[in-house]
Parts: sequence; structure tokens; C-alpha cells
Amino acid sequence: MATAVVLPKQGNSVESCVIQRWMKNVGDAVKEGDGLCEVETDKATVEVAATATGTLLAIFRPAGDDVAVQTAICAIGAAGEDVASLAPAGTAAAAPVAAPVAAAPTIAAVAVASAPAVAASGSSPRARAAAETTGVDISRVPASGPNGLVIERDVQSVAAGQAMLTPAAKAAGGVPPAQGTGIGGRVTTADLAAPANHQPPTTSHMVAAATTDTPVKGIRKIIAERMRASLGNTAQLTMTAYAKAGAVQAWRARHKVQAEALGLPPVSINDLVLFAVSRTLPRFPALNAHFLGDKIRQFGDVNLGVAVDTDKGLMVPVLAQANRKSLAQIAAEFKPLAKACQAGKATPEQLSGSTFTVTNLGALGIETFTPVLNMPEVAILGVGGIALKPYEGATGPQFLPAMCLSLTIDHQALDGAPAARFLNALVQAIENIDLILAV
Repeated sequence: MATAVVLPKQGNSVESCVIQRWMKNVGDAVKEGDGLCEVETDKATVEVAATATGTLLAIFRPAGDDVAVQTAICAIGAAGEDVASLAPAGTAAAAPVAAPVAAAPTIAAVAVASAPAVAASGSSPRARAAAETTGVDISRVPASGPNGLVIERDVQSVAAGQAMLTPAAKAAGGVPPAQGTGIGGRVTTADLAAPANHQPPTTSHMVAAATTDTPVKGIRKIIAERMRASLGNTAQLTMTAYAKAGAVQAWRARHKVQAEALGLPPVSINDLVLFAVSRTLPRFPALNAHFLGDKIRQFGDVNLGVAVDTDKGLMVPVLAQANRKSLAQIAAEFKPLAKACQAGKATPEQLSGSTFTVTNLGALGIETFTPVLNMPEVAILGVGGIALKPYEGATGPQFLPAMCLSLTIDHQALDGAPAARFLNALVQAIENIDLILAV
């Protein structure tokens, strides 16, 4: 009897995946556990394995499709079986593979009819929460989930397409552009007044250079949606402070010289910052939290997300229970996590569950920047490079190495004063790293 292979769940936060490529063709013999296709989540690329042994009779969703989890993507069975009943709504099953199969076709896939965008008969809890937060009318959201279900990303896509107007632009009326030039893409009165089809001037001596168009899909598409949703759905406030870096530089210099002789693992300045955050954050539980619209959820453990740059885009692996780990454990666990992200091997479990995020651009020569919240977290810390800064000394001004710390918070969930107290406490922890390491 033919069996449908469904796209498995990839962690609690992943609602859909993009099929990158099929590793098998219709007509191929497969065994249970064989790789069928590679799919890409917003964080990693994973392989979907066959759940039965037999012949690949049909492929319901081609490469490039964004498919909701728990949706049938192909069917396996005996040659000649009819799999039309296994095809998900909106797809057409292929003709049965005749028995015996003379030769596997070089290119074989199911003709997939694009499902029309229709108002969903239902919606997931996450989608309803997103709709409440963004102000989107969920009854008008096209559904991409199984059985006409509206999922969170459907709501975010609609929200991303809505123009946000300043009060003055709302009063002025008129048809706004899809995105304005104001803060967070808000439409200003100047945007309303600008000609809709304005084109840059051209002159006879200008020579057209070659252009390259790159489709926005996969991880880049999801990052784009989430960054826009983050700026559009939160009240972001960033505050900056400088921590004298002499203590962490001196500690790391000593460690670097003595590590091999003492059998110690390598430790970077970033590892020291992560350790300082893990020890400071428990004293300020309001920052170790998620804003969920109708409630704020605080966490007892610090599950520290750390932004990692990869060829496919930004990923955030998680150091679970970082507040319970030593500096050596944090250093030893983060490095393989970062390598797994860069190799595209990180699992959904390694990339989910963060309660607070740290993003460090210091190694790229950036001194200060404004980090964007990793929703639904209420705070994110940006770490800049170390540079000389003037300080008042006993005999006059002196220049000391200092590290810039930029804290972005969601002002919906958190006021500025407690955030400032946390930032000041973190500065003290970094400036006295030898003392907190001794505890």
C-alpha cells in the first residue's frame, strides 16, 4: 500500500520549509532512511528521509516550493499504485509508475498547480497572536498551511506589505508607496508628494552596466520578513555604554600564554562577554523574557542566542542554560555551534529557544551599531570593537581601551530605567571580569 511522506516538523518554531532539491526521481527505488530531498528552514538545511521502502511514485511539491510542515511531499509504494488520494489539496498526482519500471526518467516530477490565495477557514494560535500584534485582519490573509490553515508567516507576509504611515501622512491622505523613507520604513508626507514613477535622469554619455537579479527566497526571504516584522511590530529603543576593556584584554593575554601549559581550552574575548552576560542577566529577569502580546514570559535560565554570520545569512545558535555553564564550557560549546551553522549542519534544536541574544561585530571593525530585536525576545545586546576612549584620570585625561555595548529593548515590554541598570551592571562585570570568574 502506498505511503505519503510528509514534511516533518523542524522544531516548535518552524512552520514551513523551502525544498532546495530532490535527491531522488520518480521511479527510483528507495529504502527506508534514504535521503529524498533537502529542505531549508529559516535557520538550516536538513535532509528529509524516506519513511518506507519501495518505489518513489510521485513528487507532490517541486524544488523551490515553500511547504508547510506536516504536508505530504511525495509518495512511496509498489509500482503501478494509484497515489491520487495521497496528494495534498491543490496538487495533481502523477500517473502511476508502471510495473516493471524499465528505466528511471531523468526528470520526473508531479505537475503542481499553484494553490490560489484564499481566505483560510482556520488559523494557528501563533498566526492569531501575530495578527493581533500587527493589526492584520486575519480573515483576509491568504493561507499556505495544510487544509487552508493560516500560519504565522502568512500573517507576517501581509504585515510586511502594509505601508506604515506617520500621523502627518495619515492626515494628508492619498495612496502611499509600499515603503517609505521614514524610520522603520514609515511613509512620510514627502513620500506621498513624490512622483510615483520617478526615474533617475539619464544622459547620452551614460553606459549601462550589467545587472544581476537574485531571487529573494529561502533563508534570505525569511530573514527579510522577520527583520521587517521586528521593526514594524515592536517599539525598539537602543542605549549605548562603554566598558573599559583593559581587564578582559589582560586576562585573555595571560590565558593565551599559559593555556597550553595548563591544558586550558582556547577562550576569546567574545567568550568572556558571553560569560559576563550569562552571570549578569539572572539579576535582571525582565530582560530575559519574551513579549507575547497579551503576556510577558520571563525565564529562569539564560538560553543565550549568539548571532553567527554564514554564507546563507544570519543564524542564531543557542547556548542553553548558559547561566549554569563555566567559561570553559561556554567557549567549548559555542565554537562547534558556530562551525555547524557555517557548514549548514546546525539542527533546529540548536537554533531555537533563545531568551536573549548577543551579536558581536567587533571583529569586523564596527565600533557601534543598532541591533534589531530577535522577536519575541525583549532585548538584544550588540557588541562593538575595542577602541581607545578618553577618560578622566588622576592627572588629567587619559585614553583607555573600551568596548561599546549597544542594548536594544522592546519598549512595549520593558522601560528604559531597568534596561539601563542591566547595561551598567554588565559594564561593571566586564570591567571586573577577574572577580566574576572567581565566584
